[in-house]
Parts: sequence; structure tokens; C-alpha cells
Amino acid sequence: MRCLVIEDEVDTSRYICKGLREAGYTVTACADGEQGLDLACGADWDVIVMDRMLPGRVDGLSIVEKLRRKDRQTPVIIVSALTSIDERVLGLRGGADDYVSKPFAFSELLARIEALLRRAAPGQDGTQLQVADLRLDLRAMRVTRDGRVIALQPREYRLLEYLIRHEGQVVTRTMLLEAVWDYHFDPQTNVIDVQISRLRTKIDKDFTPMLIHTLRGVGYRLSASAPDAGG
Repeated sequence: MRCLVIEDEVDTSRYICKGLREAGYTVTACADGEQGLDLACGADWDVIVMDRMLPGRVDGLSIVEKLRRKDRQTPVIIVSALTSIDERVLGLRGGADDYVSKPFAFSELLARIEALLRRAAPGQDGTQLQVADLRLDLRAMRVTRDGRVIALQPREYRLLEYLIRHEGQVVTRTMLLEAVWDYHFDPQTNVIDVQISRLRTKIDKDFTPMLIHTLRGVGYRLSASAPDAGG
């Protein structure tokens, strides 16, 4: 995995680069915005970690905005001492995939990088999500499994997208209600169970392995491997 680190604070840059190299990443580092922009646009990276504030005429937010205007979907994590909610929202709306506040623990940064890399399979441009032979084309809103197109209703699509973005993680009914329905339901309602049942019929019934797993009393998990508990 190739990682570009754009950070002007020497100690912070060394801290990030050392941890990434120990985790097996190939790391290139630079310390100013102009060089960072050239490197970000001039090569293919698996992930970019950059400071929000950089010396020179180009800051971190400008870099990610220019990347997105060029339709480059490289995952970008901003690390910044600007920690207010407004600044975080500005960074995310500007095109960053995640925003980590300084000071931070490297273990958290690494976990966030790994989560971003799981969302897009290697060699893809970030417009597709895949688990096993199940694929979501985010631009066309098209779902296929084993090459066969699966017709989903809009709510089913949103539900599946949320599950696949949290591949391998247990998601609760409350999490799904808030993320997919956008408001609070009684967590005891069966609306989630009904939608999961319909979705499972469409993407699991005629395929192997089964991807949607129920963990009784806990929630659901989308994974190509068998669940630890439940059915």
C-alpha cells in the first residue's frame, strides 16, 4: 500500500511515517502544499494523509478539492489542529473522507486508514464497493452478484450500501434506523427485520456464500465469513 503524507510539522510527520512503515506501508512524505499537490495529482496512491494547514499558497483543503475536481477518488484523511465542528464539516464537505483531530493516537489513525481502504477494492477508483462477488456501482446505483444484476428498491439499496460500508462490523437496529431512515423509530419495530429479509432474499437466496448474517439480540453483519453467533 502506497501512502502519501503531507505534513509540515517534523515530529508529527516522523510519527505518522514511522508508524505506517512499521505497519507495512510504503510512505512518501513532503512538507508543503505545492509539492504535496504535485505528488497527489502526479501518482497513484492508496491513501493520502495530510495536514489541513500547510506552508505556502496551497493548504490541505485546496489539495483535496483539486483532487476531486480532477475526479481522483483517492481516500484522503485530514489531520488538523482545527478541531471545531465547523472546521470538520468544512473538511468533509470539501472532499476529505475522514478528519482526525490533533493530537491523536497512531492506532486510531491506522484504524481509520484501514477502514477507508476496506471500502474500495484495490485497483478501483472509489466508485464501487465489493464484498465477495457482490458489487455496488455507486455512480449507476447498480447492484450485481456473480455478474447478475439485482433490482433493489431505493431503501433496499441504501440499506445494502450501509451494510457493505461496514463490512465485517456488527450494526445494530438503531444504527440502521438512524442511518437509512434518517430519523428515530422505536428500536423494537420490525421494519428493519422486514427490510433485511427482503434484501437477503434478493442477494443471498440463490448465491453462496451467504453475506447477511443475523446476530440474535445484537444486530446484523455483512460478511463473506460465517458469524460468530446467531444465525
